[in-house]
Amino acid sequence: MYRNILLAADGSPHSLRAAERAVTLAKLSPGAKLTILHVLEDPAFEREDDLERDRERILNERSEALRPVRTLAEDKGVAYEQVFVNGEPDITVVEYANSRTFDVLILGSRGLNKLQEFVLGSTSHKVAKRASCPVMIVK
Repeated sequence: MYRNILLAADGSPHSLRAAERAVTLAKLSPGAKLTILHVLEDPAFEREDDLERDRERILNERSEALRPVRTLAEDKGVAYEQVFVNGEPDITVVEYANSRTFDVLILGSRGLNKLQEFVLGSTSHKVAKRASCPVMIVK
């Protein structure tokens, strides 16, 4: 049913619950592949000089934050790839999803952004509104 699944993840508790759902869906479809997308929105990536100096450190930190997602996929035998993209989370997730063919895009209702603690996931709302594939928002 869902053979090509996109998971937008940032390491927050909501994204970990979304990862659990994504892995469960992937297990239901033999041969399914999970793409774990993480958007880097650090100011360090906006300046070219800092990009080269800090890129490895920041990627390692973000990769470590996503370790539970990878472990979950590995433990359940789900094939995955991890992708890091620079940009604004909502715009970048939509652009990535719309530029490829995904059966479903899964994300948490709220992320690590402090403003999102007060508003029902502005990023998830914008993504659901603009993505061309079905979107599942996990609370």
